[in-house]
Amino acid sequence: MTPPRPILRVVWSLHRGLRRVTGGRVGTSQAKGTGLGTLFLHTIGRKSGQPRANGLFYIVDDQDLVVVASNAGFTSDPAWAMNLRAQPAADVEIAAERRPVRGREASGDEVARLWPRLVAANPDYDTYRASAGRPIPVFILEPR
Repeated sequence: MTPPRPILRVVWSLHRGLRRVTGGRVGTSQAKGTGLGTLFLHTIGRKSGQPRANGLFYIVDDQDLVVVASNAGFTSDPAWAMNLRAQPAADVEIAAERRPVRGREASGDEVARLWPRLVAANPDYDTYRASAGRPIPVFILEPR
């Protein structure tokens, strides 16, 4: 069950603060095997032009990282997804290492291939998909 949005905002804020205070040593983790990892995606705000950082779960697909724009099942896409559509050049931070990526929305065939792996790693994605009332975009973060 997903907590109410105000609680999620507090948790996400604490997570960002913990990462900032520890220089990225805490708050991210490498994905292992078929499990989820945690990264921070650094984008540029499409309206503000300001840097943004969002903590996301990810899986690894060959050399790419795969993230889900679930927005915890809410009815709109998360801001980071809209930022990535406007400016695909971004950075990811994992275990205090920052690296450049290019984000793109997965094609229908890619989503069909990746979705079972994503749900196996985090069953909440199916719940989010059912409650969102919108297609849940999947993004591929390719090294650049």
